Amino acid sequence: MPLLAGALRAAAVPGFGRALAAFSFSLALSAQAAWCVVPRRPPLSNSSANCWSCLRPVNMFNSCNVKFYHSKALTSPYPGSHVERCQIPEDKVGWLIEWKDYNPVEYTAMSVLAGPSWADPQIQNPVGRTGLTGRGLLGRWGPNHAADPVVTRWKRDRSGNKIAHPVTGKNILQFVAIKRRDCEEWAIPGGMVDPGEKISSTLKREFEEEALNSLQKSPEEKAELEKQLHKLFSQEHFVVYRGYVDDPRNTDNAWIETEAVNYHDETGETMDNLPLEAGDDAGVVKWVDISEKLELYASHSHFIKLVTEEHGAHWREDPGPECYE
Repeated sequence: MPLLAGALRAAAVPGFGRALAAFSFSLALSAQAAWCVVPRRPPLSNSSANCWSCLRPVNMFNSCNVKFYHSKALTSPYPGSHVERCQIPEDKVGWLIEWKDYNPVEYTAMSVLAGPSWADPQIQNPVGRTGLTGRGLLGRWGPNHAADPVVTRWKRDRSGNKIAHPVTGKNILQFVAIKRRDCEEWAIPGGMVDPGEKISSTLKREFEEEALNSLQKSPEEKAELEKQLHKLFSQEHFVVYRGYVDDPRNTDNAWIETEAVNYHDETGETMDNLPLEAGDDAGVVKWVDISEKLELYASHSHFIKLVTEEHGAHWREDPGPECYE
């Protein structure tokens, strides 16, 4: 198992997976740059002398198969604090070595918890154990970023009047749903963010590919689709959700994080001129009435519920207290 896989499996501190992913990436960069010089062992400082585990640097290997020392990462107290790390015996440093009693100290600096622009929000990520390590179907260690465009309109009768639910009296909202080819579950037509791609571009691209079959269109047809969609995707929109997704592809080492955005066609005129056609990962595509009875892929039902709350649309018939996810 790769070094990072074992590391992420054992991680229990928020943001730990990101830090290890960055560490792995730095090693990869060093390999590409042929920076394979063995660093000298650093002299022990007074603070490191307080931690007996730092007296025994551990031999490890970087991506050039060259030894380096694991000693500075064991020093106490942690920089800028009085926090002492738990002591790590030399034979327990490696993640592939089982250590059931490992109970690391949790610490995040107040300067980070204050929420500066360069810091992640304070969330538990991954949320918890999944029972599976490795990356599964996901390509990246840690968060794999996705984007989910929720395109909605009001359900209308043949005269163009909004249709209200007979019990709640609230207008019924519809959204463009696809039936996934891989699991045959209904879902929002979203997908993964390409390297260097902006979220706004991913949202529009995924909708075109999965709900309008743009990959099979001629250049002229695709240009016309782009022209018609521009109005919808350039208007004011609602960011429904950002963060961890309860996705069946998640493992302890890799998981989905998404940004779900609602693009609402208030009059219905824009989407009426765009014929839905399933493409890419979608087997079927259609407009679906929104209600609590929907059973959707991953966390998509929760996203849809948040959209109905934003628009004051119908969600459930039972007027009793709701159970929020």
